[in-house]
Amino acid sequence: MKAYENYQSPFSWRYGSQEMRQIWSEVNKRKLWRRLWVSLAGAQSEFGLVTAAQVDELSRHAAEIDIETALKIESEIHHDLMAELKTFASQCPSAGGVIHMGATSMDIEDNADVLRMRQALDLLLSKLASLLLALAERIDETADLPIMAYTHLQPAEPSTLGYRLSVYAQDLLEDWRTLSAVRVGLRGKGFKGAVGTAAAYTDLLGDGNFARFEDHLSTDLDLPFYPVSTQTCTRKQDLNVINALAGLGATLHKFAFDLRILQSPSIGEVSEYFAPKQVGSSAMPFKRNPINAEKVDSLARQLSVYPQVAWQNAALNLLERTLDDSANRRTILPESFLICDELLAVMLKLVTKMTVDRDTIRRNLEIYAPFACTERIMMALSKKGADRQETHELLRNHAMQAWQAVKKGQKNPLTTLLMQDAAVAKWLQPAEIKELIDISSYTGISSIAARNLVVTIRKALQ
Repeated sequence: MKAYENYQSPFSWRYGSQEMRQIWSEVNKRKLWRRLWVSLAGAQSEFGLVTAAQVDELSRHAAEIDIETALKIESEIHHDLMAELKTFASQCPSAGGVIHMGATSMDIEDNADVLRMRQALDLLLSKLASLLLALAERIDETADLPIMAYTHLQPAEPSTLGYRLSVYAQDLLEDWRTLSAVRVGLRGKGFKGAVGTAAAYTDLLGDGNFARFEDHLSTDLDLPFYPVSTQTCTRKQDLNVINALAGLGATLHKFAFDLRILQSPSIGEVSEYFAPKQVGSSAMPFKRNPINAEKVDSLARQLSVYPQVAWQNAALNLLERTLDDSANRRTILPESFLICDELLAVMLKLVTKMTVDRDTIRRNLEIYAPFACTERIMMALSKKGADRQETHELLRNHAMQAWQAVKKGQKNPLTTLLMQDAAVAKWLQPAEIKELIDISSYTGISSIAARNLVVTIRKALQ
């Protein structure tokens, strides 16, 4: 219970998966620091600066993380990386003295952060792929299901539910491609010392050896390095990564927001899963609130502001480096990934368990779809030779009259009004009017485009 007597970040227990928390944990960070120190010693051993026995000793003790000892040292020296270095050195009697030779703190910290971002992106890409495939299934199921589409939050013309879901899937596929490209493009600072000139390393290695030394490290870590750095890795990379994550957040925000609108009783066509014992409100027992979609929107909004902080870090990292970015990067990097991790987990549940109310969809079509037929009738009348402007006014008057009836809860009378209008009958036979009023076939490319996108998604994720 003692842990709960102090502030706990919601991301340490409520939001995000254990896998993502582990990636951004103190233990994983320190293991990566030690991996980099071992790799550095291994590269230096190739030039006779460190013995093979010392590298072996470092490797054997690299997993022995002792955070309590490191934190005790840090409380005295006020430097977290040096505290970990001293802890590691104390575990390696013969090799402790060679750890970090020629390096500056950011040679270790920045490369470790890039490795963590790569681990985190791999996890997100896997989860995003699962969401895309689940969404593709729902698109397949509903590609032919007619619905009313809305513009300006007003009923417009028919579409299909599968086509509407394709809008989100198409954006998510773009996010998957963007994040994949960002992941492939990740680069580390490399090992270039205090201001990026690698002066300490070249002194140790001798002229002409640095490129081979850094290539050895890059290969060992399977991490390409920027050819130029300051004391830090360029903060432009953080900005690119967080922008990509925020882009995914924007897609999921729209998806969740639209689901909330569609669940509202005025539309009521889809709804998120509501567990048998779930409580919607402490005061109103009847409530079935879309809490998961609301959580997605809440966290996505928080994610949306992190690119601004990353922008400032990139723009204000003055000359060869200042420390303005250090504290906030401890927050914005892990939380950006943890938010996305939670968003994807919640949206996967929403998509797979989403309830589609076909009766309500049909009812809404009966109420609003007749208005959509006015465009078809106007085009048909124009083809027959009727004046387009006069036809538009005639149909508008009938539509406004029908709207008044709908507002009073009456059945939409537009079809009857059109069938009884002599000006319409002058050009169109009753059978033609009936055919034009049937909007089941007035969904254009919806079904075909939706299914084509499903094929594209599955092919991309093979």
